[in-house]
Amino acid sequence: MKFRCEKKDLQTAVLNVSRVAPSKSPIPALEGILIETFSKGIKLTAYDMKIGIYTSIDADVFEEGSTVLPARFLSELIRRLPDGLVMLECDDRFNATIVCGKTEVNVTGYDPEDFPALPEVNSLRSVSIPETLLKDMINQTIFAVSTSETRPLYTGILFEVTEDELTLVAVDGYRLAKRSEVMEDAHMEIFSFVIPGSSLSEVERICSSESKKSVVIYHGEKHSSFEIGNTVLITRRLEGEFMNYRKSIPNSFRYELIVEREELMKVIDRVSLVIKDKQNSPVKMIAENGNMEFICTTAFGHAEDSCLCEGDGEGLRIGFNDRYFMDALKAANEEKLRICMNSPAAPIIIEAAEGGKYLYMVLPVRLREND
Repeated sequence: MKFRCEKKDLQTAVLNVSRVAPSKSPIPALEGILIETFSKGIKLTAYDMKIGIYTSIDADVFEEGSTVLPARFLSELIRRLPDGLVMLECDDRFNATIVCGKTEVNVTGYDPEDFPALPEVNSLRSVSIPETLLKDMINQTIFAVSTSETRPLYTGILFEVTEDELTLVAVDGYRLAKRSEVMEDAHMEIFSFVIPGSSLSEVERICSSESKKSVVIYHGEKHSSFEIGNTVLITRRLEGEFMNYRKSIPNSFRYELIVEREELMKVIDRVSLVIKDKQNSPVKMIAENGNMEFICTTAFGHAEDSCLCEGDGEGLRIGFNDRYFMDALKAANEEKLRICMNSPAAPIIIEAAEGGKYLYMVLPVRLREND
């Protein structure tokens, strides 16, 4: 195998796939990147038996072939090479010589026959969504994905597809994040599926914030794939019955307060400084007429602060986890938010003041009688 390509193209391709390759695997070849040539370029593949990513770039191919090179080493090497053309040549023992400018590096590769084949996605259904939009939707929900393997289904995000709308939902038992988007001029089949959060983190990373292209999501029998330009990510799905999240979201509220998002974030950030990592002390909110007061008392210290709001909470006192609340505020992208509540024991709902495409629900923390 022998080819030549631009360093920047190779660096981007290696970056897109290398994070999937495990650092340690019972199959040594999986610790590497499979490099294969085709008529006008090369294909790079990484796979950890759960997530597989492959991408293609243009290259001058002088001799066809394939090899598997260590992913971490290759990523660091390409990053440190000077700009310009990279020549990669591999012998029949899969050992590679990489030359760029005055730099020449030799590295031992693996037999590509030892690299497991990626699963095929026999597409049953598909949905297309603008790349930048999918990136935003994942970003605004993935923080609420569960990290506990006791309920594997909730370590993923639910994709609900209707005829003209796509909805993403994440839950972890303490909070819920929901993001919906109407797909104009779309006539889609109705179906739903759950994609692991780890896979969607890679999808979000690969998606560009500036691209005008669309991502095509293919839904197969056991796997789904995300086609992002020249890059394809294949992932297993999580099987099971996702919670009926609609029943968890209150339909009406006794208290609705409008608040400036940036100011609210600053206040909670200051008050929560007295909470240390090993403490589970809640922040107490007292919602009054035109004012929201926040109080936190821990063994470390005591903090109070407040911000203005529109509406009257009639003195409602409610406790919440500062990190869960802040995650929701950071993910929201509106200047003004609506904070909806019913009682100290009912969920807190956060959404855009003018109504919108996202909704966050945070369960309250029970306050002690003397709080």
